[in-house]
Amino acid sequence: MTTKWRELGRRAWTRATSTTRGRATFVTVAAAAVVLFLLVSLLLLLGRDWTENRVRATSERTVERVIYDFTPADREQVFVPREDETALIQVVNQDGEVVAAAPRLRGRPALAGADVTRARLLIDGHYCPAHLNDCVWVFGLRVRNSPWGEGVMVMAATPLPGAATMWALLASIALVTLALLALIAWWTWHTIGRVFVPVDQIRTQMADFVAHGIGHRVPVPAEASGPVRSLTEAVNATLDQLEDARVRERRFVSDASHDLRNPIAGLQMQLELALDEPDGAGWRPMVDSALRDARRLDDIVNDLLELSRLDSRAPAAVETVDLAEIARREIGRRSPRVPIEARLEPGVTVRANPVRLTRVLNNLLNNAKRHAESRVEVTVARSGADAVLEVLDDGAGVPEESRERVFERFSRLPDSRARDPQGTGLGLPIAREIAEIYGGSLRIADSPRGARFVLRLPLADKGTAT
Repeated sequence: MTTKWRELGRRAWTRATSTTRGRATFVTVAAAAVVLFLLVSLLLLLGRDWTENRVRATSERTVERVIYDFTPADREQVFVPREDETALIQVVNQDGEVVAAAPRLRGRPALAGADVTRARLLIDGHYCPAHLNDCVWVFGLRVRNSPWGEGVMVMAATPLPGAATMWALLASIALVTLALLALIAWWTWHTIGRVFVPVDQIRTQMADFVAHGIGHRVPVPAEASGPVRSLTEAVNATLDQLEDARVRERRFVSDASHDLRNPIAGLQMQLELALDEPDGAGWRPMVDSALRDARRLDDIVNDLLELSRLDSRAPAAVETVDLAEIARREIGRRSPRVPIEARLEPGVTVRANPVRLTRVLNNLLNNAKRHAESRVEVTVARSGADAVLEVLDDGAGVPEESRERVFERFSRLPDSRARDPQGTGLGLPIAREIAEIYGGSLRIADSPRGARFVLRLPLADKGTAT
């Protein structure tokens, strides 16, 4: 039976301390027990000192009354405090003989034993005479002249609280302490339980996502406030982001499938037609068309891989890059079909990966070249703590309501599809993603004519910014 109860207790303890609620309650009760133990110990010490001081004062007052109130006539009746027949009073001579005593101590040896025979003027201490049932506090004062002779010691004793009284006091304090600990444990358990009720509701609601889908939201508890309300709102905000990410992912997969399906189908058709042609037929145009489709597939796959690396925040070596130098090098590689005017301020440096930064510039130049009528302008300059690169064309421009749309993946405006049917629609999204990775931004700003793309990146040396 003992083993059974021990096993039940062990299981209950494990179950209680395995939860946050149980651990918090245990820690609170343990801390309260330590504080209460120290408080009770202090109270006991103070109580003991107070009791000793009280009985000592009582003994002193009794001795003073005996010395100053009794006259030689009292010697004949062997003094007795008339108002207290149970008083513990003795008068002891220098030889240790009791020459006078209260009725309760008649025929008894001296209260302080052999201490009264020594040349002591004062006795003040704790004694436990064998002829008394309790320990007493004895106060004695040697008197030079008295009704009982010269040099006698007048002593008075006051009983100290007995062991039974002390044990009763300790038991009472222990019961009060246990009651307080039980109250603290209940209050902590109840309070923490009330705090965790909204958390449990949030957990239950989140567990229902399998049935309700990610579009389900956690209701904000009416009684929730402070951290719990913030937690609920943060959970719902995270779910909103997850749902947006899922929508973008589905749209991305759909758009990617559509853009990949067309060149794959064209490539398959061209190859099948080439195989069906008789020997010696002119199949070269078909192969050229198939090669163009294969190149477009390669561009799409490369862009998708780059987006995947950017989305995963794959690390790339970062170094100090001169933005004007990169722009000058890439402009020099361009064909002169569309003239490019450059205004490049030297020494505009940023911290970035040069390959990714070159890709941003190439994507912006390709877009400008695709839409420009007669020229393209490229500007690199400082602006406060930022390095600014602008690419401006003199084409039809981008309507204000469509300026953010062009940065969506696989999103292409009608004019862009007409000018370059083979485009992937991923160049500008990749450029913005790279800009944001390095703490910058890419947007379309107002311009009198054409599209004006503005790239901002933090300067590598902000101390030289003006």
